[in-house]
Amino acid sequence: MRVPYLHKADIEAAANELLMSYHYKFGMEEAPPVPVEEILESLLGLALEFDDLDALLDKEGVLGATWVDERRVVINERLDPTEDPSVEGRYRFTVAHELGHWELHRHLNFDDDGQAILCRSKSKRDPMEWQADCFAGYLLMPKGDVLRSWEEVFGTHDPYDASEELYNMQSRFDGEDESELGLVVDLARDLAEVFQVSGLAMQIRLADMGLLKLR
Repeated sequence: MRVPYLHKADIEAAANELLMSYHYKFGMEEAPPVPVEEILESLLGLALEFDDLDALLDKEGVLGATWVDERRVVINERLDPTEDPSVEGRYRFTVAHELGHWELHRHLNFDDDGQAILCRSKSKRDPMEWQADCFAGYLLMPKGDVLRSWEEVFGTHDPYDASEELYNMQSRFDGEDESELGLVVDLARDLAEVFQVSGLAMQIRLADMGLLKLR
């Protein structure tokens, strides 16, 4: 299926618009963490469920799925944070990712799976998945909130050079595929707790904003 091109700025604007709609309707204070479940259920009126998606769809590696016609989002039960608190960040990112599909892609025509959008862990290069990932990052870690948190730590918006820390971490895994290691520097790990995201997601967002130098 052909997916219309979206610039990062367009995706960020869509995420910010959804956040503003939530704050306008419910009058919530703008502070992390972003309430992605409430946005999905209370603002958009979608159903949010857990299920064994591997068995349900007879496909492996599906983290989340959105049935557009049924207004239903299902997250793989392996990401249920009440069963395993260590997956909280990945769970919230998957919910935000499905919100991205809803906001950006629900009007597209789907030929398979009865209007379902399936999200697999190994489909990151798919344009639609990339767009949903970007949306999730912008939604969970809004630029203004990140800058405020950064200023609370450093008292400035100047970037932090973490290249030496990352190099030292990588040196312990000499010979392994760097892209598969998912190494996270301490600063990103600390801020990730504030936004309730994974350390790697926080690190990518900080680097994308130019606040964290990794090279």
